[in-house]
Amino acid sequence: MSYPDHRPRRMRAREALRRLVRETDLTPRNLIAPLFVKEGIPEPAEISSMPGQSQHTLESLRKEAVEIASRGVRDFVLFGVPARKDAEGSESHTPKGVAQQGLRALKEELGEDAVVIADLCLDEYTDHGHCGVLTDDGQVDNDRTLEIYRKIAVAQAEAGADLVAPSGMMDGQVAAIREALDEAGFSAVGILAYAAKFASAFYGPFREAAECAPQFGDRRGYQMDPANLEEALREIEADIDEGADIVMVKPALPYLDVIREAKDATGHPMAAFNVSGEYAMVKAAAERGWIDGRAITLEILTSIRRAGADLILTYHAKEAADWLSG
Repeated sequence: MSYPDHRPRRMRAREALRRLVRETDLTPRNLIAPLFVKEGIPEPAEISSMPGQSQHTLESLRKEAVEIASRGVRDFVLFGVPARKDAEGSESHTPKGVAQQGLRALKEELGEDAVVIADLCLDEYTDHGHCGVLTDDGQVDNDRTLEIYRKIAVAQAEAGADLVAPSGMMDGQVAAIREALDEAGFSAVGILAYAAKFASAFYGPFREAAECAPQFGDRRGYQMDPANLEEALREIEADIDEGADIVMVKPALPYLDVIREAKDATGHPMAAFNVSGEYAMVKAAAERGWIDGRAITLEILTSIRRAGADLILTYHAKEAADWLSG
């Protein structure tokens, strides 16, 4: 007589046993908290489409970062929202720009125990909302944009960024930024590359938060087609070849297969961005009582880790850290 193998069920019987054989760990160390700092506001401004998130003043930015760090999340990515925008995004690389002020504030407040990452793009700074400077016919000029990216990278490094994170999907952006940093004496500043950033419908709430929706057209000409996996792998490998220290897939949930394939193919440090639309959907459904927000958030973040992400940029970072340590 044959008997069923009860080993799997024995190891599921209670939490201590499940924890013993758990294959994927999720800890606050795996999380990176995105933060927004806005120029010219007297107090933090709540982001309506992202409950729990705000555009910060420099002072509230400091306080929020300290509060998050106290929960075990020690890594941050900063987005700046300037008061003045122009066609070339001039405020992106001035020493007194709001993002540079924010980077300095975070470094002063958190010291060397934290990693401060600067988002490097132009969409928050241009009056047209695109990720680069434009030609006369309204197309993004890749090479002119790279020259500005070089300036931004150096300004962010001077302000104290540990890593810069180019997110514009310009061809050759990692190589150009690496060269600029090295020439300016910032060889120790790393690059977290948005290597496979898809032209996604999940970015809507972020565009409210960063005030960067395109004023015309869209970004499909430089962001990736959501249907393409092999192209994503080529983009990731190209950024690694150009010197990226960490590569990232954005968004996370619709592209878990890309994360897994890229991690298996390269073995390189891998990040994923659990983006604003993914966050907003969970929050909206939880507020209506349709789902258990805590359980679903932790399940989502675990799935991103299981897919191969070493690091997860997520607006859930603060609350998830609380839940993971509770």
